[in-house]
Amino acid sequence: MKPAQIDFGTGAQKYLPTDAQSRRDLPDRVPVYVFRMTTDPRYPVGKFHRLEMYTDATRAAAIATLAALPVALRTAVAGLNESQISTPYREGGWTVRQVIHHLADSHANAYIRTRFTLTADKPTIMPYPENVWAELADAKSAPIEGSLAMLDGMHARWVILLNARPTADFARAFVHPEHGERTLDWMVEMYGWHSRHHTAHITELRKAKGW
Repeated sequence: MKPAQIDFGTGAQKYLPTDAQSRRDLPDRVPVYVFRMTTDPRYPVGKFHRLEMYTDATRAAAIATLAALPVALRTAVAGLNESQISTPYREGGWTVRQVIHHLADSHANAYIRTRFTLTADKPTIMPYPENVWAELADAKSAPIEGSLAMLDGMHARWVILLNARPTADFARAFVHPEHGERTLDWMVEMYGWHSRHHTAHITELRKAKGW
């Protein structure tokens, strides 16, 4: 069965692989991301805005976005060659490769922070220098499959963990040295946005380049 139609707000269905084997490697259904696009290439889905109130519905939507990311990202990069993967998504920005590796780095940190938040009393988490990490050798040259595979397994576990927790646990707090005290609800919402944000960097690049 062919994958269902996908919409990243940029017509990304055309980026699905055309060869039969690559299509068989994708699940029967691929996720649907629908959001209002902007003209700022740095923030194609808009900047993150903290919600005034979290509900079961907002939480479920954010977790669903986390669950969808691995397939959405694989779909966004399907069929790209090495030259295209090495192309910055905007002038002065990261390459597609760096974006993929950044997602693995960032979401690995978020996954571990989730576990600390659930098992410790307001833990202080350690920030990381994302722009410095993006310049390390693996982020600039390693094949993207390693990070795509990391996201496959990590998001599967992350979503299982989040879906198993009672509502009260999402009010548990951690301390970010830069942002101050934040809740698990904030983290889940922020990383749902982060998933859409960087996927759109890739799909908007493809749209601009006609790939």
